[in-house]
Amino acid sequence: MLPRYKRIVLKLSGESLMGNSDDGFEPFNARMIEQYAKDIKIITDMGVQVALVIGGGNIYRGANEIETGIERAHGDYMGMLATTINGMAVQAMLERIGVDTRLLSAIKMEQVAEPYIRRRAMRHLEKGRVVIFAAGTGNPYFTTDTAGSLRALEIKADVILKGTRVDGIYTADPEKDITATKYETITYQECILKNLKVMDMTAFTLCMENNLPIIVFDMNKPGNLLKVVEGLNVGTLVN
Repeated sequence: MLPRYKRIVLKLSGESLMGNSDDGFEPFNARMIEQYAKDIKIITDMGVQVALVIGGGNIYRGANEIETGIERAHGDYMGMLATTINGMAVQAMLERIGVDTRLLSAIKMEQVAEPYIRRRAMRHLEKGRVVIFAAGTGNPYFTTDTAGSLRALEIKADVILKGTRVDGIYTADPEKDITATKYETITYQECILKNLKVMDMTAFTLCMENNLPIIVFDMNKPGNLLKVVEGLNVGTLVN
């Protein structure tokens, strides 16, 4: 089957790299990263151009300034460094299974990553390389959700795929409310009216104003990424 989307941005949380591990001292689950890498390789072999944005919450999450004593801007820069570590981990696994990659950072760190340049990122994608965007937007007070939306618009992606551990958007948290029902499709306006937390509001507004569709799906189930790219009924489409 031909892919429905030619160029995608896949947004993953840092916590997703931990799998189901509750070990706070181990930020990565090698089996989970390997599964993600294999799923990504399948679609790149089909000719899909893939860019990744990964959060840093498994290593450091910007916490309450009052509780930690770390001011917000300082903490956000720490989080940007965490996303770079995650990007390097996923890059290593992708290259181990034969996927060519480039790590591009919004903060200069030439020894480990190329600086983010929009045209360079697009050329890498056109050459079949998986591009991993690290360090968010390079600015404090912006989340990696916002970085994902911004980069998707900049590189003219067809869609943002938000990989989570839940198979879509529900009327309530399905892990807490067994009566919650899943939306197959939903509009941006409905998400706002129903106060559904798809992304942070800055990221969500960027997508809405530029008509960039979002698909929320369960990335932890092997094969789901391929189904989404093929246009099958997986997850929830926001448009």
